[in-house]
Amino acid sequence: MQQFHPHPYQQAGIDAILEKPGVALWMEMGLGKTVVTLTAIDQLIYDRLEISRVLIVAPKKVAEATWQDEAAKWGHLQHLRISTVLGTEKQRKAALAAPADIYIINRENLPWLVHTLGRCWNFDMVVLDEASSFKNHAAQRFKALKAVRPRIHKVVELTGTPRPNSLLDLWAQIYLLDQGERLGRYITHYRKDYFWPTEYSYEPKDGAAEAVESRIKDIVLSFKAADHLTLPEKIIDDIPVVLDKPAKAAYKKLEKDYLLDVDGETITAQQAAALTGKLLQLCNGSIYDESGTVRQIHRCKLDAFDELIDALDGQKALVFYGFRFDEEQLTETLKAHHRGLRFAVLDNEHDVAAWNTGELDVLLAQPASCAYGLNLQQGGHHLIWYSLPWSLELYAQGEARLYRQGQTQSVIVHRLIVKGGADEMVVKALNRKDTDQNSLMQAVKTHIQAAKKGDNK
Repeated sequence: MQQFHPHPYQQAGIDAILEKPGVALWMEMGLGKTVVTLTAIDQLIYDRLEISRVLIVAPKKVAEATWQDEAAKWGHLQHLRISTVLGTEKQRKAALAAPADIYIINRENLPWLVHTLGRCWNFDMVVLDEASSFKNHAAQRFKALKAVRPRIHKVVELTGTPRPNSLLDLWAQIYLLDQGERLGRYITHYRKDYFWPTEYSYEPKDGAAEAVESRIKDIVLSFKAADHLTLPEKIIDDIPVVLDKPAKAAYKKLEKDYLLDVDGETITAQQAAALTGKLLQLCNGSIYDESGTVRQIHRCKLDAFDELIDALDGQKALVFYGFRFDEEQLTETLKAHHRGLRFAVLDNEHDVAAWNTGELDVLLAQPASCAYGLNLQQGGHHLIWYSLPWSLELYAQGEARLYRQGQTQSVIVHRLIVKGGADEMVVKALNRKDTDQNSLMQAVKTHIQAAKKGDNK
């Protein structure tokens, strides 16, 4: 359990939430917007007595574990009661009926919640995690929240991008903060005031960006990692990935089968490495069978990656993966869900040049293929470990592609970690800087012993 000592910029965020009825924190991922918001919620409920029930609306994978894990991590937040409103309708209704301070729901179910509660809407504070998903004024989630907005005392919007990609996207988000006070009560008025119509869309008028910024600056706090010199040069952002019920059952069965197939007393380093590789494949959602064919078990980590790319909202990211099927599945996900992004799989010096000159938004790479010598720091400052390597040297060298001389911004390292899976075993070893063969064998032996105890019950 950790003690929270907020940076000055974090305290500014806490103060803004406490004092303003509607506020947006445009805070780059990794800068602590979750603990900032939870700290303010704690004070609003237990110190100021201003708020009684908080609703957090988040992407599904985030709603499953991120807020819960963050609250459990800090000493001053241990008493907060959190109810997760996910699953079947029966499960969601039971979670709503449970006594809690904070209720967390995925954004797709927000219209259901508004409809279900009707006139009995009883949340006096709403937090929108990744508020850019509310930028469409025609979407059902926006319309649902707009309908109950007059009954909400405080709204907080969080986004991992320090400024939006499009000025048009701002109206809906700002409306949910101030009900039209700053940018107009209707999207048509906003367009008329700040845009020229074109054949297919709208183009901002001269000076529109400055005018809009001036109108909203009192309720928007924009934080960029590079703006805060007191920040560490490298920030670790661990993202918990929860396996759904079928995926967890499949993972546990296969994990047990693999573990019980090996003698924990006489296991060799080669066997331990092969076994760890199998378990890490399972964390990523697929596995190679005896014939080398890929069997997909689940998409939980792929879905978390999908949400992370959404949250980055166009900010560039270097992505490290471990297995060949990762490359194929990540590529398919980017093609299907992120068509506007330019991406490549690192193959040659042309890909390096394209990344460093800003021609690519996402660069996929196997860390062993670029661990030494490649300078990638000019292309971006977000690094995603989709699959963590057991080798400390490979891990350190991989991070050094961005975290090196010439990097002008804080490097933010996002690590996707399956809860209860082999990912956690690797993270512990990396954090201890303890990844030699003896440590690997001991970790695997411990897993085998646990599996055998479970088998004997």
